[in-house]
Amino acid sequence: MRNALAHVPPKQRPAAVAMLKTIFAQDSAEAAHAQWRQVADALRERFQKLAELMDGAREDVLAYMTFPREHWAQIASTNPLERLNGEIKRRADVIGIFPNDRAVVRLVGALMLEQNDEWAVSRRYMSLESLASLSDDPVLRLSAVSA
Repeated sequence: MRNALAHVPPKQRPAAVAMLKTIFAQDSAEAAHAQWRQVADALRERFQKLAELMDGAREDVLAYMTFPREHWAQIASTNPLERLNGEIKRRADVIGIFPNDRAVVRLVGALMLEQNDEWAVSRRYMSLESLASLSDDPVLRLSAVSA
């Protein structure tokens, strides 16, 4: 949204936001793609750069709609990523100055492994049952708990 609004004058942004939000209010991927085209065409005359950005970004932005509907809010949210970045910053601030690049990679890698384990086992962000519809394999197991 920020990238899109960078191509719109500040006084026109509320109207552009209202139009763009109609895309994400759709109930299906087909309806969202149709609304995307309609909004892009409506904006094309006044905001050519925005329409060009929309033409190139449609598949990437609407990719979350291929997942089950109950996952849409989690996919659209950046909260887990922001929390992880905050934890990396917190741990890096404790260290202060790293002796070399490998030390940074080691710390961040350890944090990523720790977070992966937490998301996979104790705090699943998406349930395996709800993801089963996306898989050709009816039996889903976590490698950490399947043994």
